[in-house]
Amino acid sequence: MDTMRDRFAPVVSRLLDEDPRVAVVLAEIGKDAFHDAITRHPERVINVGIREQLLVGAAAGMALTGLRPVVHTFASFLVERPFEQVKLDFGHQGTGAVLVSAAASFDWPAGGFTHMAPGDVALMDTLDGWTVHVPGHPDEAETLLRHAVAAGDDRVYVRLSVQSNRRALPVDGERFMTVREGRAGVLIAVGPLLDAVLEATQGMDVTVLYATTVRPFDAAGLRRAAGAAGTDVVLVEPYLAGTSTAAANDALADLPHRVLGLGVGRRELRRYGTVEEHTAAHGLDARSLRERIGGFLGARAGV
Repeated sequence: MDTMRDRFAPVVSRLLDEDPRVAVVLAEIGKDAFHDAITRHPERVINVGIREQLLVGAAAGMALTGLRPVVHTFASFLVERPFEQVKLDFGHQGTGAVLVSAAASFDWPAGGFTHMAPGDVALMDTLDGWTVHVPGHPDEAETLLRHAVAAGDDRVYVRLSVQSNRRALPVDGERFMTVREGRAGVLIAVGPLLDAVLEATQGMDVTVLYATTVRPFDAAGLRRAAGAAGTDVVLVEPYLAGTSTAAANDALADLPHRVLGLGVGRRELRRYGTVEEHTAAHGLDARSLRERIGGFLGARAGV
C-alpha cells in the first residue's frame, strides 16, 4: 500500500491541472515527485531551496495575488522553523494556504530529533483560525487534501504520516465519526492510531470516536457521545500528549468529567530505533494503551 506522502504529489499535481488558482511551494524536499508538474506548470510549482522561512513567505505572497498555495516539507521545517512567518505572513496578513507536512512525530527515526515534530499541532493551536486535518489512511489523506485545497482562502494544516490504519473510513473534514458505541467512557482516536485503539479496547464497554479533523474540535460530537457513554474521556493522539485536553475540557465545561490525554511524551528518545519502537516507548502500542485506558476507566468499562 502506498503511503500518505506517496499519494500527496499525484493528487496535488492533478489539482494543478484542474484549477489555475492552485500553486505548489517546496523547499527542496519532495521536488522530485513534482517533476512532471513543474514541466507543465513552471509558473505555479516553485522550489525555493533549503530556505524554510522563504518557503512560507513566498507562499503568503502568492496567496495575496489570489493563488491557493500548497506548501510542503517535513513538519519540523514547515511548522517549527518558520513559525514566525506562519504566524505573521498568513495569520496577521489574513492570507490562506494549505500547509502539508511529512515525517510527523517520529516517522523517520534515523533522521534524529531535527526531523521530528511531536509538538506541531500544539504549536499551531496557539494561532487563530487554522483547520487541522490528521488523516489515518492514504485514501483519507486524498479526501482531506481535496477538502483543504477547495476551502476558499482558509488556513489549513494537513499532517501526513507513514503510520496508517488498515482501512480508510468516509471522513468528511468536519466531524468525529462514531466507530464503536459503549456506556462506560469515550475514547477519541486521532488519525493513524485508530487501529491500535480498537485493538486496545476490544471487549471494553466504551464508545470510540474517530477524529481526522481535530481543529476545529468537534465539541458537539463529544457531548453527544458523552451523553450516552458518560463523561470519562480518553484522548489518544499521534503527537504531543495532552494537545487536545483543553478542547475536551471546554466541550464538557458544564458537566463533571475526567479527561486523560495520551500521546507522544515530552522526553526525547535519543536512540534512533524504529517507528514501532518509538510507538511502544511512548505507550501508544495496543498493549500499552489497554493498560493505560483500563487503569483510567476501571472495572466499569469491563476491563
